[in-house]
Amino acid sequence: MKHENTLQKNTEITLAITALGSEGQGIGRLNGLAIFVPYTLPGETVRALVIKARPNYAIGKLAEVLEPSPHRVTPRCAVHEKCGGCGLQHLAYAEQLIGKRQAVTDALTRIGGFAAPSVSECVGMENPWHYRNKGAFPFGSVDGRPTLGMFAARSHRLIPITDCPLQGRAVMRTAMQAGVWARRNKIPAYDESTGAGILRHIIARETPTGEVMATLVTNGGPEQARGLADALQAESLYHNKNTRQTNAITSEEYTHLSGAASLLFPLNGLIFAAGPASFLQVNTAQTEKLYALAIETLNPQPHERITDLYCGIGTLTLGIAQRAKEAIGIESVPQAVADARENAARNGIQNVRFLTNTVEEGLPKLLQEGPPPDAILLDPPRKGAEPAALDAIVQSGAARIVYVSCNPATLARDLRILCDNGYTLQSTTPVDLFPHTPHVETVALLGRV
Repeated sequence: MKHENTLQKNTEITLAITALGSEGQGIGRLNGLAIFVPYTLPGETVRALVIKARPNYAIGKLAEVLEPSPHRVTPRCAVHEKCGGCGLQHLAYAEQLIGKRQAVTDALTRIGGFAAPSVSECVGMENPWHYRNKGAFPFGSVDGRPTLGMFAARSHRLIPITDCPLQGRAVMRTAMQAGVWARRNKIPAYDESTGAGILRHIIARETPTGEVMATLVTNGGPEQARGLADALQAESLYHNKNTRQTNAITSEEYTHLSGAASLLFPLNGLIFAAGPASFLQVNTAQTEKLYALAIETLNPQPHERITDLYCGIGTLTLGIAQRAKEAIGIESVPQAVADARENAARNGIQNVRFLTNTVEEGLPKLLQEGPPPDAILLDPPRKGAEPAALDAIVQSGAARIVYVSCNPATLARDLRILCDNGYTLQSTTPVDLFPHTPHVETVALLGRV
């Protein structure tokens, strides 16, 4: 039943919070109307100011917690309620894991239509701090000086920072060094509203051994990065030219300025080389758990031919190949496929092939050319798989499917399509790659009926 909103903007309300939303905000109801209030928790009574009123919902800004939840904790970050980088530091970590498991269950039930789905406990971290191996920090102008920070939630308003308890220490050190260099040389920050200025972002990625690859993104050519190499303690430095008036952080125009062209990242006994545009999960410790779980759930057999869809640089494909007769990866990004082939050679794995194509075109072509795969693993982007890709998966007749997802909503949607076409959902396990945020990864197993 829908409830028409009679609230007005700037109305102050007292609200009982009863649930967490998909973006980590608290949800309460007033006369049946859903009201979303960030930084609140189920079980709390709060005072909030209505800042957005829509016909079927409202958004409030927390003014005061009148009755706190027993699970409320003090955030480690001084700008937690201003920065848009996380959003759940005020919730005890054990309760975050419970909430993420519930988010997957709710999506499967409400969107997928699965009755009482089997969802295991969320796999968490022993130490959920300083886990991010990559950070992208925007530049802005504060009092006329170039300043680094993070964007406020749902905006591009800069929040200056000097530390982040989620970022790796080498990542933060590199970002702060870039900020000092920018201020010392009085290099103007880019202004999104006018297109003027130079500095857009500094991106830093660190290996488990502490090596750093830095990329400076500017509104011009690589000469704008002159002198930065001497200011950074980084093993690799790139420049990215982004002159477009866009929210996209980078363009495709990378220039290698100094140091190594790529850095090496160990994952579950394999070694992967990553450049500035390579996709790697930002939480190395949890990625190892996620990938080990995905491969164990898939359970490759020595006689099986297995296809890995959306394979990227081969992080899962190579692990599958170690246990199967053959593994075939399909990926639409040419550079990622080139990296995957190099990674296979680097690790001495020969029973693997990588195809440059979209899944919706590449998988049907693969099915026409040879025997169908015994099992399929897919790890699509946040928007999920295209309908044509799901059709091809069904047509493959694969006995087992493992779906790795970063979005419970699109996971539930796609699983319902697969289960309406000959498969049954056997298990789902959430994995927390992003502590203190509402995001969660999930490994789902489907079997052919």
